[in-house]
Amino acid sequence: MTVGARRALPDFPWDSLAGAAAVARSHHDGVVDLSVGTPVDPVPDAVGEALRAAWDSPGYPQTWGTPALREAAVGALARRHGAGLSGTEGLDPDAVLPTIGSKELVAWLPTLLGLGPDDVVAFPHLAYPTYEVGARLAGTRTATVHDDEPLPPGARLVWLNSPSNPTGRVLDAGRLADRVAEARALGAVVASDECYLALPGPGVVTTSVLDPAVHGGDVAGLLAVHSLSKTSNLAGYRAGLVLGDPVLVADLLQTRKHAGMIVPRPVQEAMTAALRDDEHVAATRARYDARRAVLRPALEAAGLRVEHSEAGLYLWATAGERCRATVDRLAARGILVAPGEFYGPAGASHVRVALTASDERIAAAAERLAG
Repeated sequence: MTVGARRALPDFPWDSLAGAAAVARSHHDGVVDLSVGTPVDPVPDAVGEALRAAWDSPGYPQTWGTPALREAAVGALARRHGAGLSGTEGLDPDAVLPTIGSKELVAWLPTLLGLGPDDVVAFPHLAYPTYEVGARLAGTRTATVHDDEPLPPGARLVWLNSPSNPTGRVLDAGRLADRVAEARALGAVVASDECYLALPGPGVVTTSVLDPAVHGGDVAGLLAVHSLSKTSNLAGYRAGLVLGDPVLVADLLQTRKHAGMIVPRPVQEAMTAALRDDEHVAATRARYDARRAVLRPALEAAGLRVEHSEAGLYLWATAGERCRATVDRLAARGILVAPGEFYGPAGASHVRVALTASDERIAAAAERLAG
């Protein structure tokens, strides 16, 4: 067998934007890059101070994370989202595991769970591409599922994502509970990608899969995946978490110990500081809400229809044409966006527009759209 044949991966999607990026960069006032959800705002002071204070860390860190980090994660999820591992006892710090960003966990979770060719990984029909990449790495089958469709037989891992990347759509507690019940009937693990949970948008309520209203007091088979990249501007720190079913988390911990999947100790200290502080999260949320309020009407005035997009970091828009045509038209105005086809065939006529640019660049994009 040719090395790598079993796990042949697609080309990295953003590499295909090179041409459009070159056109956008040629704009006389520079590019407004709204193609990738990478934060541009400063790291919170308390986080930077914690990182600097832990610089002298010569020994190996704990794969499980420090007790302080795990307790801070428990506190943050309870305070910010009212989530608990049981209806009355609250969250369990033993069921928390830091990860090297959330993408790493998403990509390797099917492998870490021991899934193989007879298993199915199911994910939304419009979805973060790494769900499929993770399935390919493990050699499993895949199935894309619309919100109103049943889960496929043979599903052993079911990805949920609310708020959604790319659409910003939010699933309420009732819909999440229905999916959890359906997955449990199949014996599937539910992994909820909650990286945008703390960015609900004005008047929007987001719900964790670890909320008792969803799991009914039993977290068996449930994992919630969290990231500090968006809410705390820590994309460069690679700071993520997975938490939920204590049995599943303990199994992941043992495998990750063997594989050396360890978050560096200074980053663990920075994560602890970020999880203890809610003020910077509120400021981040307000900042993105303001950018959404500028960019969404500008896109609509320019003839694009914005769908969902009530939460998270993106506007999901269509001009009723092939997504690449929209990408090219916007690139000619110096605005770079992501083609919707990156997220599945159902996105072929949409583009994803990120809010992760400075206020000045967002204003520049709105002005260009009006021109």
